[in-house]
Amino acid sequence: MAGQQFQYDDSGNTFFYFLTSFVGLIVIPATYYLWPRDQHAEQIRLKNIRNVYGRCLWYRLRLLKPQQNIIPTVKKIVLLAGWALFLFLAYKVSKTDREYQEYNPYEVLHLDPGASISEIRKQYRALSLKYHPDKGGDEVMFMRIAKAYAALTDEESRKNWEEFGNPDGPQATSFGIALPAWIVDQKNSILVLLVYGLAFMVILPVVVGSWWYRSIRYSGDQILIRTTQIYTYFVYKTRNMDMKRLIMVLAGASEFDPQYNKDATSRPADNIQIPQLCSLSLQNLRQSQLIREIGGINLKKNEPPLTCPYSLKARVLLLTHLARMKVPEVLEEDQQFILKKSPALLQEMINVICQLIIMARSREEREFRAPSLGSLENCMKLSQMTVQGLQQFKSPLLQLPHIEEDNLRRVSNHKKYKIKSIQDLVSLKGSDRRNLLHFLEDKKYDEVMAVLGSFPYVTMDIKPQVLDDEDSNNITVGSLVTVLVTLTRQTMAEVFEKEQSICAAEEQPTEDGQGDVNKVKSKGWQQKNKGTKKASKSKKKKPLKKKPVPPSLQPPKQQKQKQANGEIVAKEEEEEVSDKGSESEEEETNRDSQSEKDDGSDRDTDREQDEKQNKDDEAEWQELQQSIQRKERALLETKSKITHPVYSLFFPEEKQEWWWLYIADRKEQMLICMPYHVCTLKDKEEVELKFPAPGKPGNYQYTVYLRSDSYMGLDQIKPLKLEVHEAKPVPENHPQWDTAIEGDEDQEDSEGFEDSFEEEEEEEEDDD
Repeated sequence: MAGQQFQYDDSGNTFFYFLTSFVGLIVIPATYYLWPRDQHAEQIRLKNIRNVYGRCLWYRLRLLKPQQNIIPTVKKIVLLAGWALFLFLAYKVSKTDREYQEYNPYEVLHLDPGASISEIRKQYRALSLKYHPDKGGDEVMFMRIAKAYAALTDEESRKNWEEFGNPDGPQATSFGIALPAWIVDQKNSILVLLVYGLAFMVILPVVVGSWWYRSIRYSGDQILIRTTQIYTYFVYKTRNMDMKRLIMVLAGASEFDPQYNKDATSRPADNIQIPQLCSLSLQNLRQSQLIREIGGINLKKNEPPLTCPYSLKARVLLLTHLARMKVPEVLEEDQQFILKKSPALLQEMINVICQLIIMARSREEREFRAPSLGSLENCMKLSQMTVQGLQQFKSPLLQLPHIEEDNLRRVSNHKKYKIKSIQDLVSLKGSDRRNLLHFLEDKKYDEVMAVLGSFPYVTMDIKPQVLDDEDSNNITVGSLVTVLVTLTRQTMAEVFEKEQSICAAEEQPTEDGQGDVNKVKSKGWQQKNKGTKKASKSKKKKPLKKKPVPPSLQPPKQQKQKQANGEIVAKEEEEEVSDKGSESEEEETNRDSQSEKDDGSDRDTDREQDEKQNKDDEAEWQELQQSIQRKERALLETKSKITHPVYSLFFPEEKQEWWWLYIADRKEQMLICMPYHVCTLKDKEEVELKFPAPGKPGNYQYTVYLRSDSYMGLDQIKPLKLEVHEAKPVPENHPQWDTAIEGDEDQEDSEGFEDSFEEEEEEEEDDD
């Protein structure tokens, strides 16, 4: 039996194969993921949006610091060095001779297979004279020629070559290890062991341990677990959280604590600069709200970490940002760091509030109180305030450039136009808008119009339904309601153009006497807004007329629900009666034909009807499955969260335009559906909001809210009316349950089947 030999690579040829494959597995994916992106495209993008976003703080910071650091250059150098090493190793591998080749004596003698012995001897003589060592030939080649000649002329050698591939018979199997021989050399054993122990016993455990320690401190949204615990405690403690309390809790995040976050900075000079900043704000009489809020910062309450120095610093810098006050240059970087972290922290606080609401609904304990709806909405408002750098009750028009507090009074207190929101400014004609903003120069006015035209205008289309049900429009008690919300995003400029084109088409006089009518129609959005205002006023006035009605004549909610249920039952009875009447007419018309038909034809028609019904059910089921598959594919598709940049004058980082979508019962101050964070709305997006139907039948009035996380005054509100019916009773003899029989009924069915089978056998025997 052949032996086995293990040998290391003395020449280093096979080691190049291993090293080439190892370097290739590292360099190729690293180049794909780590190669720096084209900075020229980013510069072109910034140049294109300069007319709109040129005055934003994040735009100016990016121009001052164009992100040309050493890291991209170092990445390129390392990757190019890796590719150079990979190409060098590939070249070495291509030049290495194959040491292990299949032995063929015919190739050694340069003969074709099957040559005769005379040809072999003749070729041997010629080659031996050429390669004989005594005549200056190659000794190694001469030995190979002699071995090949013996293999082809000697019977035993020829037999060994045919069976074992070697004229000398079976040889030892050798396994090459793609490592150089000096690794297992006894002289280098201590060095190899030291390197091995350092790599696998020191470096690897330290790297894995540090990565694990950092990862367990953060949640899936890269928020410190300690911050989530702090928010959970204070949100549970304060059920109704106003804006002042919310800012205090937000500033208590551990992300601002240098002990838990190395990016946060704390200087000894902060103990001097922060009180000075408070005193400067107190001297400014315009910041009255800031004075009250900073005056509320007292150290008497023992509420750590809200009273820690880092929390007080973060709170003061947040309040000064909301008041649009300038801070010292030393604190600018700290303020920018706090502002960049605030949107993600507010989103985490919203998640905490939603989790506590879910826990409160699942528990029946009276002591566990859920956070209020106002706390949730204040978090969303604070996100808008932080991005825009505005206080809670400031005008949304301050989001526009070149509009300050002084000239804002001219706009809002105008005698002819009452402008309170961005939509009011949008609804004006171009000439009226220019007259209203007459204090602006032409260049500044054009910039304001460009910014105003870039603001989003989102419309909602709501469709409530019940999926996986025969009648998707019929909402019953306890069913799962799915509200399909279709969001369509447009810019204000696009809406301007549409409205102006419609108004221009209406202003063209076709006949005499229609000029006045067209003038009324040419007001566009303004006319629509006035109509909606009048409608809302009329709706508010209607309940006042019902006051003289005596209370005895006013039915309670239960009576209304009973009446609604009675109407539904009456409708169902009428439908049943009409169905019965139609069935009786069909029976009378078909009596003659049915008398002529036999039992077999009746069975055939029943089978055809059953087959048609089954086909219809299968078609509906396939359509449902296809819709589910489409939704699953849409969920599996990874959409980019880069939507549209937000125009923010005082936010230090480029923020993407995101939205919150949820359903609430404003009358009961109750959250019906948890907020859905829409992060992929570019042009159009479909969102499904699911919630269980109420436990009692009746009519319910809900409200669908779409709130921006970046803009103030652009929230959308739409009513949602649900008519909940009684659940249909489950039929006792359901066709699908006939097969699910237990106990004695199974035995009776099996016995009946056996009897019928025996009868069929007897009939077959009689026929035979």
